[in-house]
Amino acid sequence: MTVLSGYIFLTVGIITGISANSFAKISNGFTNFSATAACLFFMFCCMFSLSKAMSVIPVGFTYATYGGLTITAIAIFGLIKYNQMPNIYGILGISLIVIGVVLINTLGKTNS
Repeated sequence: MTVLSGYIFLTVGIITGISANSFAKISNGFTNFSATAACLFFMFCCMFSLSKAMSVIPVGFTYATYGGLTITAIAIFGLIKYNQMPNIYGILGISLIVIGVVLINTLGKTNS
């Protein structure tokens, strides 16, 4: 597998992770069966995609990118769908997460 395909799997993992988290909110504590089923399906797809991405991208980079972008996207989802506006500390924290993801993917290195 190439690094490009690893990043494609990472992108799919991020998108399905966002979907899984969105359905977790909609499932209302796993009482709504269809939303619960969708959440579990997307979480399975997310973990599968991340495991494939980790076969060519270092684990730390993969998970930092997944975590950071998923957290940011879910915060934006909450803002748009549920009008949940974070305070200044939340905005600052999310900004630092995005900066961290950019730094780790552009300047970060590992010894393999």
